[in-house]
Amino acid sequence: MLKKPVVFAACLLIAGAAAAQQGAVEVTDAWARATPGKAENGAAYLTIASPTPDRLTGLSTPAATAAELHMMTMEEIVAGGVMRMRQLAGIDLPAGQKVALKPGGAHIMLVGLKQPLRPGQSFPMTLYFEKAGPREVTVIVEKAGAMDRDSHAGPQMLMPMPAGR
Repeated sequence: MLKKPVVFAACLLIAGAAAAQQGAVEVTDAWARATPGKAENGAAYLTIASPTPDRLTGLSTPAATAAELHMMTMEEIVAGGVMRMRQLAGIDLPAGQKVALKPGGAHIMLVGLKQPLRPGQSFPMTLYFEKAGPREVTVIVEKAGAMDRDSHAGPQMLMPMPAGR
């Protein structure tokens, strides 16, 4: 027969493991576009879901000198639109909602690539969260011009265009 302290300790361990899993930030579909041989910068994308409110505050990777959060926006200017990119200090993660970093929107800029990104390769990236702390993921390199993970898009599809343009 098990003694009460042993049963109590086992229950605490199980409850602690369940609470840790429940509070874990989930990062999926981490990928980057392949780059031409002399490209100095690249881009990476992923999807994040947090069970509690949190904020992505930074990134790092040995594949580049810096990894930065950026946002692409379309600005209307008299005869047409112009794409603008600006650096973000962080990205809010609402509880229970997926936040996708994808082409044409919020994404990760890889500044100062240490070598070209080739299709089929992978590299580690660490994401830093305000509450959840650091989380390492593996980024898979897709072909140049890809629009999502496992995409077969070619270089002609670098940027989605709004309908009617």
